[in-house]
Order: sequence, then structure tokens, then C-alpha cells
Amino acid sequence: MRTKNILTILITGLLSSCQPDLELAPLGTPASSTYYKTAADAEAAVTGAYSALRNIYRDEIIVTPNVCASDDGIPFLTGNADRVALWRYGIVSTNTFVGNIWSNAYTAIQRSNIIIARIPGIQMDEALKARYVGEAKFLRALHYLNLVRFFGEVPLVTNETTSLDGVEVPRSKLDEVYTQIETDLKDAENALPKTYTTANLGRATQGAAKALLAKVYLTRAGNSSDSPFWAQAAAKAKEVIDAGTYDLWVNYADVFDLKNRGGKESIFEILFVTDLAGTNFSTGYAPRGAPIVPNNGSGIFRVSKSLFEGYSSSDKRRDVTFLTSYTNPTNNQKVDLSVDNTDPARAVSFWKLADLTSKVGGNAGKSFPFLRFSEVLLIYAEALNEAGQANVDAYAALNRVRARAGLDPLSNLTKSQFKDAVLQERRLELCFEGHRWFDLVRTGRLVDAVKAENSFARNASIQPFHVLFPIPQRELDANTALKQNNGY
Repeated sequence: MRTKNILTILITGLLSSCQPDLELAPLGTPASSTYYKTAADAEAAVTGAYSALRNIYRDEIIVTPNVCASDDGIPFLTGNADRVALWRYGIVSTNTFVGNIWSNAYTAIQRSNIIIARIPGIQMDEALKARYVGEAKFLRALHYLNLVRFFGEVPLVTNETTSLDGVEVPRSKLDEVYTQIETDLKDAENALPKTYTTANLGRATQGAAKALLAKVYLTRAGNSSDSPFWAQAAAKAKEVIDAGTYDLWVNYADVFDLKNRGGKESIFEILFVTDLAGTNFSTGYAPRGAPIVPNNGSGIFRVSKSLFEGYSSSDKRRDVTFLTSYTNPTNNQKVDLSVDNTDPARAVSFWKLADLTSKVGGNAGKSFPFLRFSEVLLIYAEALNEAGQANVDAYAALNRVRARAGLDPLSNLTKSQFKDAVLQERRLELCFEGHRWFDLVRTGRLVDAVKAENSFARNASIQPFHVLFPIPQRELDANTALKQNNGY
């Protein structure tokens, strides 16, 4: 689904690229009369669907709200005003991050819908055809999950949009959207292979579909102690664990090493190419003006004190996750960084996704870790505990993650203490991977957490309705069937 103004832009671009009608091809240039005819066309279309993920995660569309609108990061006040608005909860329907979440997701969903509709008609290997459709369904589920977590009820569109007619689609009930997500992931699970050869690195696998479904069930369970989704989340996570396909790296730093892309801990990652098709996770997040990255650091935001001090001195993840000092190559002087210093050039920075082999600013090549095995272990532990089964398996899963970090095992916790321990472990283990705001919302802790992180005079104007973002104004203007979320 795209509202009229977005469709008009896309259609105009396609028509100017020799597209003779309104049938939309995800790669834009080939005419629809000659496209979706061969196996090569199918492969190119699926590749185009994956490329949408690169846009979303390269441009921080999901990452920034999870950092700035939570208690993990603090944007510099001299930076992007919409980023500061997320942090202070002056969130309005014209915020660019809010609009980009919506528009990029529906652009990607359209690509998946086209694949699901068109590829079955191509004369090609049937197993490969089924796999391509499974990949598209996995991607569609991923985008809808992001949409419902940010906006709640959203228009559910599962058919290809070919014209401006009928694009004014109302919001669907949450259960309907989640049912479609679950259906897509189960279909994908049955169609996707367990692993790929190196040439197909980065494609969705059976394990990725199972892991994402476990996350879906975890999200649906919310903060309800008696939800049936806890048991479902635990069962699906256990399938991933028992498959034996994935494992933890011994060293936390190895998770993010360029040479380990597609490695044993990666369940689904978004691939980038150094100095060619990269991210801003080096230049963007280095201390402002730091001559240790191409074009010097931008210093987009600093690390919150509550996050940084959540790591004990023995936690091996802290020095991997953050940059706390560096040596200036121009004068060989050491520069110490702080979570308290107001100077953007002296702020502790997020660092585990920095690619120091990059020579071009904004083109770091480390993969973005969308789903990791350590998260599945934590999903399993949390879900077992909430289902009333904080048994040896739940402790084993949680302590397996802690052991890699160099932390002592936990034992004999109450149900509430265990839940707190898992959520803290998620914060530290998965820091900056696009989870924190979602975790605070689903556990009913967002308002308290944001109010507690009040450093640098945040004074966030957060209210209970902020557990959802506003529907973007441009979508409301173009689609009269949409209604705004409460409070905006």
C-alpha cells in the first residue's frame, strides 16, 4: 500500500524510465511486458526486495528511534532537530524519522507483494520459485512487524498496487496484521533452506523465519503474565536452538568482525559493502571532529550514562560496544571520552559497528545484525520465565550469554527478578541493534525509563500515548481513510 503522493512519485519515476503502464517493477527500469518472465528476472526482483532493507538500516530509520526515543542515546542539540524531538518527546506527525519508517516499509512491502504475485507464473525451477516467494514473505512480515510496533493498527495490503485507484486503505486491526505476519513466516519457514552457499549470503533462512516468529510471539505477549504467546515464543526459539545451526562466538568482538559476516551467530543480517554501499556507523557516530574516520567524526549522539554504567567493569562487551578514548593521529595525543562531558568532541561513542577499514565517509561495511543467536537465547529465557517455567533451561540460556560477556551466572531469582535480569541483558548484549524502544514498550516500561534518563536536561514530555508514534501527516493528507493515533 502506498498513499497517492508516494505512488505518484514512484509511478512518475517508472514512467520516465520507459515503463509503459502502471505495473510497478521493483528495479524500476525494465518494462513490465518483458519483466517477470525468466528466472533471472525473479532473482533480480528478490534482490531488489532485499535492497530496501539496506536503505532502512543504512539511514538509521529503525535504529535512531530505538536509541533516541529510549534511554540509550542522547542526540547533540546542535544536530538534526527531528532527532532531538524524538529524544524529548516533542514528536509530531511531520517528524522525518516517523515519515520515513512508514514510507520505506510500504515501499518494501510493495516489492514483496509484486514478487509473491508474479513469480509463481514464471517458468523456472519450482523449488527455487518457492524459495523466492518464501523470501518475499519473510521480508513482508519483517516490515509489517516494524510497522505495527511503531504505529499499532496499519493498513494491511497483501496485493500488488498497480494504480492510484483503491489506495485509500483504512487501518486493519492488530490481530489481522499479526495473523498475516504469522502466516507469512510459517510459509517462509516451510519454503526456505537451513543454510546457503557463500554466493547467497544474507538471504533469509528457515532459522531466520523461526527466530523472527519467536520475536513476534514475544511482542504479542506484551506485558501480560498469562498470555499464551509466551509458550509459543519459547517453543519457536527452542526450535532454533535445537537445530544446531547457530552458536555464539567465543569473543563478543567477533560477532561484528567483517570477516565473520554470515557467521555462526548470525541468523539474519543486512549486508553492506565497505566504501561502496555502506552505512554511517563509523563517521556518523565517532566523536565530533575526531580524525580517526574519513571526513572526521560527525558525533550524531552520545551514549547515555545509564546505559554505559549498566556494564560492570568485568563485562567484556563494554570496550567492544563503545569508544572511550582514542589517539589523535595528527599529534599522537590521547583523547579521553566521557558520558558527562557536554562537548560533542569528548563524548563516549557507539562503536561496535564502526568499520575502520573504510576510506570513504558514510560507507562503513559491517553488517547490521538484525537477528542474532544470542537474542534467541534471551527470548527463550524470557519466554520460559513468563510462562512460569524459570527452570534449568531458562537459566542455562541466560547464563550462556552472560558467560560469553565474562559475567557470573545467575541463580535462585524470583520471576520478577529473572525478568529484570533478562531485560537488562538484552539492553547490554543487543545495544544499538534496534531493540531497546521496542523492549520498553512491550514490557510497559517506556514512560518510567525515559523519565529516569534525564541527563543533559532532557525533560521529556512523554505521555502514556507515546507507546505509539503518530501516523505521518503526509499519509493522512493523501489517504482520508486513515485516522490518527490518540494523543497526536
